[in-house]
Amino acid sequence: MASPPREARARAAQLREELARHNYLYYVLDAPAVTDAEYDLLMRELLELEERFPTLRTKDSPTQRVGAVGTTPFRKVRHRTPMRSLQNAVSEAEVQQFRRRLEVALGQAPDLLAELKMDGLAVSLTYNLGELVQAATRGDGETGEEITANVRTIPGIPVRFEVESDGVAERLEIRGEVYMPKAVLAELNRGRSAQGLELHSNCRNAAAGSLRQLDPEVTRARGLAAYFYACDPPPSGVVTQHQLLDWLEARGFPVNANRQLLAGGEGVMELLASWQGRRAELPYEIDGVVLKVDSLQWQGELGSDSRAPRWAVAYKFPPEERETRVLTIEVSIGRTGAATPVAVLEPVEVAGSTVSHVTLHNEDQVRRKDVRVGDTVVVRKAGDVIPEVVRVELERRPPDSQRFEMPTSCPACGAPLVREAGEVVTRCLNPLCPAQRLATLLHFVSRDALNIDRLGPAILQELLGRGLISSPADLFRLTPEQLQELPGLARKSARQLTDALNARRRPKLGAFLYALGIPHVGRRTAELLAEHFGTLPRLVAAGPDELAAISGVGPVLAAAITSYLSSDGTRTLLAQLAEVGVDPQAESSGGGPWRGRTVVVTGTLPGFTRAEAEGAIRGLGGSAASSVSRKTTAVVAGEGAGSKLAAAQRLGVPVLDAGQFRRWLDHPEEGPESL
Repeated sequence: MASPPREARARAAQLREELARHNYLYYVLDAPAVTDAEYDLLMRELLELEERFPTLRTKDSPTQRVGAVGTTPFRKVRHRTPMRSLQNAVSEAEVQQFRRRLEVALGQAPDLLAELKMDGLAVSLTYNLGELVQAATRGDGETGEEITANVRTIPGIPVRFEVESDGVAERLEIRGEVYMPKAVLAELNRGRSAQGLELHSNCRNAAAGSLRQLDPEVTRARGLAAYFYACDPPPSGVVTQHQLLDWLEARGFPVNANRQLLAGGEGVMELLASWQGRRAELPYEIDGVVLKVDSLQWQGELGSDSRAPRWAVAYKFPPEERETRVLTIEVSIGRTGAATPVAVLEPVEVAGSTVSHVTLHNEDQVRRKDVRVGDTVVVRKAGDVIPEVVRVELERRPPDSQRFEMPTSCPACGAPLVREAGEVVTRCLNPLCPAQRLATLLHFVSRDALNIDRLGPAILQELLGRGLISSPADLFRLTPEQLQELPGLARKSARQLTDALNARRRPKLGAFLYALGIPHVGRRTAELLAEHFGTLPRLVAAGPDELAAISGVGPVLAAAITSYLSSDGTRTLLAQLAEVGVDPQAESSGGGPWRGRTVVVTGTLPGFTRAEAEGAIRGLGGSAASSVSRKTTAVVAGEGAGSKLAAAQRLGVPVLDAGQFRRWLDHPEEGPESL
């Protein structure tokens, strides 16, 4: 099999990283940064690349899994069977293609059941002998978060149901969607507006945030509802999807009445067009219609791939477009410091809700679309969630309009806004900027950073809301008495959390540097910096030339690191952390036989995890780098090695397989060329 071109390998790696980040924002933080449509385009591009070049398909690819794993205060639980997502169809041609695939696989056109695609949060309920014993979110598809206490507060969800004498498994999972009705969201936002709080952007995000509260009473007050559509294993005697929905309904589970059986799949496009025109009339949000093979036996025969069942497809409605006028363009600072231009509009009704603000993403996008104050613009909701400007009606532009200019200082804290060379995003680099506190704190306590267990988004949001913290240093000032006042934290849990914080006052330098959230510095680069400089003062005092000379850094990254470490906000943060006793521990590459050698590990190595291989390199005094250059001593390449292997071959860097690497570890005094 021919090796994929270098461009394809690089693009696939970029897409995997970008999709993983969006999965984390969507599934863990309930804070999507792109529309569903934009996410789907990225996913489709990666799928097409992996189909053209199968060797690009890695085990951890977003195409092989659902959702994301993150640090949260909720207990992790494993699903009985994976909770897969659905294939998407965005046109009549793709729906008909789905039908043709079914006909070829089954030898006939199957009956299809059409169900509305709710815009909520997928959940799985476990019943034992008819009693609810566990509820969980979808999570990454294999493992979710346990939310039983919160689910029990949702009206209409049975805490127990009557089990027949036979035909029903003792233990089963019932799956569905928890959602927030439109009227409930409107009332919730009215209350938040009166309190000066940020409004929920849509029903899905509001439902997700409400369901993942530490205090079940908060969930109870949010007016959530649910519909259910699956049971695993299905009861005996139930042989079709429509019979299964009837069975669930008969046992007290809320089931959406807007479902329709299509014999042979006929009339499907007429049905989809009908719901597209009527969806605004519904009291809840939908973003499409799900088409399922009705026969459960045929569902089993068709099976699933690693992400989605082959017997179902989700038809996504095209977005609705409306005209309005741009009143002004403001710049907001996101939770990662990104400065985002936002168009403030004359309010207009789009896809069932009022739109008054639209993100313009970045300076280049504003220039490309040439959006100006006073313009008449066409807007829509991409993916029926996030509004976007489609185009400017240039013939209606005011004669005195002015081009948009990005401000030079942060509107939230006044620090300079910086756009690094080669970047499309302008950023505020002040880590103490009030607009980015939550993201700064979440990163600071994450697993690869200071790894402070139990400090997830919900607890941090509570602490911020109560004014107990405003920067990472404040975490180390918290007392058990303050923490036990938080919902869901008893005295013992509060004590355990402060103990965990105290245990992290002397972190390894690499973990500390990663925790700071230096732009473009990942875990491996942070470790590389720690190995090279050994102490924090040495790194802070280093100039861009010294940084650029390190293998795996280079001039662009060196400039970004220097800019971050020299900013007033960073100096203040480091002083605050020192004041509360946070003292990063010195590291060095030591005096081992591999001192001065730089080794890059890529691909999957038999007998080693990535961390074990890189730990062995550092244990011998070497540096484990993340990129290949002419200064690299050797590349250790396992199964699935891609662009780094190609770079090594191009630059003439020695390449070792797992066996050669193991022999080199046994004889570290030898050079890689001798192996």
